[in-house]
Amino acid sequence: MSAPTWTGELALATAAIFAGAAVYVSVAEQPARLKLETRALLTEWKPSYERGATMQASLAIVSGVLGIIAFLYTHDWRWLVGAALILAPWPYTMFIIMPTNRVLKSTPPEQATDQTRGLIVQWGRLHWGRSALGLLAVAAYLWALN
Repeated sequence: MSAPTWTGELALATAAIFAGAAVYVSVAEQPARLKLETRALLTEWKPSYERGATMQASLAIVSGVLGIIAFLYTHDWRWLVGAALILAPWPYTMFIIMPTNRVLKSTPPEQATDQTRGLIVQWGRLHWGRSALGLLAVAAYLWALN
């Protein structure tokens, strides 16, 4: 298998794992956690967010780098589109989601209020953006593979 093929396929695979995890959080984990009382909700959100952020950040970096490598081998700009889309959750998270994250991370569970619950609901809506970017990256990589 030539380098462009395996780098592109791995870029696609890691983007698909990213997208799948993001969609899972949006459609399964977030609705389930919202059934908890507010203190338990925040208590569950904190470690879940930390673990998910580490996993998704790593997947985005790996996929983005592989997409860039595939571009360097093939000079097909579609790989750059996929790489840009899978890396886009980084600035999206830093500038759009992070203000909400900071408040939630700094709130002790025993001080959780209805406002805290509202912030976690807002976080869930914002997280759909990460899911969408992951799915768009998968689509771009599939396009580049054809």
